[in-house]
Amino acid sequence: MNWINIETLAQLDSIYSGEETVVIFKHSTRCPVSSMAKRSLEFEKNLIPVGAKFYYLDLIANREISNKIAERWDVRHESPQILILKGQECLYNASHSDIEMQDIIKYIS
Repeated sequence: MNWINIETLAQLDSIYSGEETVVIFKHSTRCPVSSMAKRSLEFEKNLIPVGAKFYYLDLIANREISNKIAERWDVRHESPQILILKGQECLYNASHSDIEMQDIIKYIS
């Protein structure tokens, strides 16, 4: 799976001001549930359409960015969490065991 690491607020600004539909996976490297959700997504990577952008946010290293996501898209912080964003709009979000590739691809296909 080709994760694009989010490490700066400038990257978030680009997503927020863009018109492309993207996926952000907020992952806590200390949480077994988060690790299980990440493995599940990676197991079904063959379902991802070519060109779809999947961003990865390490919550432990980048808590400020996670807080900014919650603020900008008005979505309560959870971990793990998947968000499907198109510019300033959050099209979909799910957390914990509700994170399913089948649900994600409906928005990016």
